[in-house]
Amino acid sequence: MPELAEVLYFSRRWDAGMGRVVVAVHANTKSRVFRGCNIAALKSGLAGARLKASRTHGKQVLFEFSGGHWLAVHLGMTGALSANPEPYEPCKHDHLVRHTKSLALVFTDPRQFGALKVCEEKTPPAWWKILPPQPMDDTFAPERVAEILQRHARQPLKTLLLDQRYFPGIGNWMADEIMWQMKLPPHIAAGSLAAKQALKLWRTLRKVCDVAVKTIGVDWRNPPRSWLFSHRWKRVNDCPRCGAKLRHENLRGRTACWCPACQKSIMTY
Repeated sequence: MPELAEVLYFSRRWDAGMGRVVVAVHANTKSRVFRGCNIAALKSGLAGARLKASRTHGKQVLFEFSGGHWLAVHLGMTGALSANPEPYEPCKHDHLVRHTKSLALVFTDPRQFGALKVCEEKTPPAWWKILPPQPMDDTFAPERVAEILQRHARQPLKTLLLDQRYFPGIGNWMADEIMWQMKLPPHIAAGSLAAKQALKLWRTLRKVCDVAVKTIGVDWRNPPRSWLFSHRWKRVNDCPRCGAKLRHENLRGRTACWCPACQKSIMTY
């Protein structure tokens, strides 16, 4: 599933169409990505409009078009954005194509877990303005992290990190990376972290997000080889820190990858 950095990368693919006039809109109206979306409003709002700006928040993207039109994109598990030369013929999993004179801006989603919605406002939609702060935002303070940990004290920390109400943009690989860099097992109770550990968690969150944005978010480069990132995908692999065999296990419906040798704690739940 695209996470914070992947979403930023994909949003930038559409920047190639900045300022270009949309001459035609293709929408696969049978696709589930349009559930709850007014397709007629989408087509009429985008046709003839120019892309003015894009912004991301966690796993969501918001595109601003001329005329006060906004398009929100949630990439879901397999969604992607791309820019392709015209003429362009939509493929099987292309659910939205914005045709310009020279570029086709495409939203593709094979599993159709993504979502699109449109609105017409002078400013970003109200729901966008009240989204929780992202880990790299100035308003994402250490005190906020400490308060969240205590509010959900009995929840496994890895599971809590995946909660988009508190940590928007953090997905499975980033949560595993954070736990690995903290040297904590994924099932440790969130409330068991001491004050110093909570502060370290805040710093680690920001560090992982910052590096991911500067690598994956820019040109799809991998984070440092010394991270868990490049080692967690295989079912049989060694920890890049201590060389022990990594473990994969189900934690409340999500697969956790961790090192039992160097991610130790007796304070588990």
